[in-house]
Amino acid sequence: MRPRTATLAVLLAALALGAGCAAPPPDRAASATPRTVRPVAGCGTTAWTDPADLARDRAPARCAKGAPAPRPLRAHRTLTVATGTLNAEYVAPLRLAVARGEFAKEGLDVRLKVLPTPEALPLLAKGELDALWAAPEAAVVNGVNGGFDIRWVAGNFSPDPRSRSGLWVRLKPGQRAATASLEGTRLGTMIGKGSVIMYPMTTSLAAHHADPGSVAFQQLGSSDVLTALTGGGVDAAWLLDPVWRQVDGDRAYAFLGGQPQGEPLGGALYGPNLLQRDPDAGVAFLRAYIRTVNTYFAGDYKADKAFAGELARLLGVDGKVLASVPPLRMDWEIRKGTTDRLQRAYRAAGITRGAALPENRLVDRSLYAEAVGHRP
Repeated sequence: MRPRTATLAVLLAALALGAGCAAPPPDRAASATPRTVRPVAGCGTTAWTDPADLARDRAPARCAKGAPAPRPLRAHRTLTVATGTLNAEYVAPLRLAVARGEFAKEGLDVRLKVLPTPEALPLLAKGELDALWAAPEAAVVNGVNGGFDIRWVAGNFSPDPRSRSGLWVRLKPGQRAATASLEGTRLGTMIGKGSVIMYPMTTSLAAHHADPGSVAFQQLGSSDVLTALTGGGVDAAWLLDPVWRQVDGDRAYAFLGGQPQGEPLGGALYGPNLLQRDPDAGVAFLRAYIRTVNTYFAGDYKADKAFAGELARLLGVDGKVLASVPPLRMDWEIRKGTTDRLQRAYRAAGITRGAALPENRLVDRSLYAEAVGHRP
């Protein structure tokens, strides 16, 4: 996921605001009230994968096209969902679900609102937003630690094996990717230390003899990261789609690693509205999202040029740019231990403090399990 990061001031503000919210007991998931889970036509054994399966080549969960079928709510609901952008490819399933009426089939009027994660979190915790399409960033961890009743309830994507979105280094004479040391380097990124990207970045740093404390981070605008790398302003940089294509194949640069394959790092975050007050609507939202993935994003959705063109128009991006990078592997599931690994990275970067939160304080898989008819 690629949301905007929070400043320390905003993190502290979120923590302070969270202290006034009612927090569930640490050993209880937010949507703990037992719910009836029924088998879902078209969603068989392939609709659920073991969360402990961290294989890079794991096939993402899938139902049949058009499944799970809509189950309209008895009363119409209007849901407001915040997202950091409406133009990124990882938002495409939401945009298409709105445009193709998939949410409407569930009796939902979903309204997407552009709002940075740090600003959205207090609103989500207070019930002024219903959901947030983002990631369990450091701001989320700090907020939950302070009392926010928020859970990560569904994943979004993992990278295609062909993707090289991630950490790139400018090689010194005679240096190879395997021998490149990042200790003491200047690293350019448009994403700060509070982002989920710190997890794969910390992993790549460790593989190249460095840690967050030994690297000088320089936060730059999206158009400046590549310029800084190629112009010598920084030694390494985290390059996103499609920027990395500008240096791919150039022997002066090497790709050192990106987001782990098969492991989504973001998706849907719910607050008390959809966790406790109206979980039926929460399941309906995920049902429509999952159906959209199964129907339109199950494979290489960019192979269909007409559909790729529709996505480009919907997202407001250049069609050639969208087609220049591999498709995302849309994945609604959440891997076991992801929030543990994220928290270790945040602590290493000095963004969070104190004991790590257990997974059940940050993750709730029960709603997407219900949407596909999986009974644990």
